[in-house]
Amino acid sequence: MTGPERADGTETVYEDYVLDVRVVEFAPGGDADPRYRFEAPEHVEMTFDDPETATLYADVYFDVNGFQEEGTGERGVPPEVVQAGRDTLAAYFLTMPGTDTNWVASFYGKRPSEIERYVGAVRRRAKEIRTGVETRDLERAVDPA
Repeated sequence: MTGPERADGTETVYEDYVLDVRVVEFAPGGDADPRYRFEAPEHVEMTFDDPETATLYADVYFDVNGFQEEGTGERGVPPEVVQAGRDTLAAYFLTMPGTDTNWVASFYGKRPSEIERYVGAVRRRAKEIRTGVETRDLERAVDPA
């Protein structure tokens, strides 16, 4: 885990990303089982049962250069996710309640191993994007010209 814990111990930053994006671990109502909240500027709060799903959601967010989830219930999948391609859409589906690798594989008519490769590609691209942002920010700090 990275980041500070709140004084009351109810929230901890599980993963801290660039551009004020993070995943926070919290225990709603003092529950024994933690939940994970995705946070980004101008993005509705999204919560997940496990950190793997929350960080995958963050990777999808970075893979498409951000998107708005608000209103998705009425309009379906965010257009940025749909336009990004099959692998990003598969990863997004995996972050939704009631889906798993087998469901997504069936939806696409693929084997689960192919869906896992899709997810791996999304995670790699998201990491490259975050690294690029960090590198750019470091270069600006060294040479503000």
